[in-house]
Amino acid sequence: MDGMQATNSQVGQTTTSVNENVHKQPFIIGVAGGAASGKTTVCDMIIEQLHDQRVVLVNQDSFYHNLTAEELTRVHEYNFDHPDAFDNEKLLSVVEMLKHGKAVDIPKYDFRSYKNIVSRRVNPSDVIILEGILIFHDPRVREMMNMKIFVDTDADVRLARRIRRDTGEKGRDISLVLDQYSKFVKPAFDDFILPTKKYADIIIPRGGDNHVAIDLIVQHIRTKLGQHDLCKIYPNLYVIHSTFQIRGMHTLIRDAQTTKHDFVFYADRLIRLVVEHGLGHLPFTEKQVVTPTESVYTGVDFCKRLCGVSIIRSGESMENALRACCKGIKIGKILIHREGDNGQQLIYEKLPQDISDRHVLLLDPILGTGNSAVQAISLLLKKGVPEANIIFLNLISAPQGVHVVCRRFPRIKIVTSEIETGLNKEFRVLPGMGEFGDRYFGTDDE
Repeated sequence: MDGMQATNSQVGQTTTSVNENVHKQPFIIGVAGGAASGKTTVCDMIIEQLHDQRVVLVNQDSFYHNLTAEELTRVHEYNFDHPDAFDNEKLLSVVEMLKHGKAVDIPKYDFRSYKNIVSRRVNPSDVIILEGILIFHDPRVREMMNMKIFVDTDADVRLARRIRRDTGEKGRDISLVLDQYSKFVKPAFDDFILPTKKYADIIIPRGGDNHVAIDLIVQHIRTKLGQHDLCKIYPNLYVIHSTFQIRGMHTLIRDAQTTKHDFVFYADRLIRLVVEHGLGHLPFTEKQVVTPTESVYTGVDFCKRLCGVSIIRSGESMENALRACCKGIKIGKILIHREGDNGQQLIYEKLPQDISDRHVLLLDPILGTGNSAVQAISLLLKKGVPEANIIFLNLISAPQGVHVVCRRFPRIKIVTSEIETGLNKEFRVLPGMGEFGDRYFGTDDE
């Protein structure tokens, strides 16, 4: 490798109009290099290692212009390695739609008819890989990329691969392959492809044979995928690492048709994960123990001065998971009456008398506008709890609520399992999961 390189008053005005700003953007990778350099192999290896993520591969070859009748009569003189051979406007449109979470139809170019006859449906993904010989040529396409990779393979190796591919897979005569190489492929590489190498963040010699480079790239991608955009703004916001299991459980509890029994079951599983993650942010002391084999094991000792505080009533759904993780833990309660999500009023509080000496896990499954959270945290501070000793646990968080809480209390920690799109005009979280308390305790209208 050559190198790797809202305040409360604002909440009422923030609705789904900000959704585009808070939509989680996919990680876009560009993979360029000469023909037969091993770009596809590199892409396949990245996709294979990112097996637990949603990945879509978009080939630049799919965006060749359809040849005109005149061009078809002299197709062997047509330069498919020239930048003008590609429909970059169509490529830009497809990537823009995928970036904004929309499914698209990607054309499939037929090299027999030299036209886009069929297409394939592609859904939004966590990672988009753009692959092609000239994928770095258009600056508009380059600017969309989070990572740019150039696969650098010796010219003799590329030529040998091209001869083997075109004669074996496409049935072309070797003299025609060599003629096209000398007339179009090599000049295009020297004039258009090689100059784009300077835009690469990572240069991979030997292509798919460079396993060390691929491993480092995948490791970097995983790090970036694990960070929500808001986590880059607020270092005290923690979103647990998403897997297909977690997304599957979210799918079930968000489904309006899910039964109460299944909703409670999968909500409890998710809550347990959030609680365990939250406990990992508590201070610890090193401790040595002797194992049954008379060996010494150096580990850590749990924080002893701990309590939970649930915001009634949805927060009470998280108490069982906390008790299952922390035997005999004290749990206090705060009830806050909601009046149109403005001018919140504290109705009831019952907290441990020594709460100021404890670390506090504040429990509320949904962080929406942040108003209730602000009032609950303010009460804890009045009771003498240090701001840095509060960990706020919830299942889902609206960006507006995250802004409000993190700006007001920069030293508390927020642990959540997913960041939502935003709030609607009624201040309901979107896409959300409905009235959590009603669905969990079975008190909804149905």
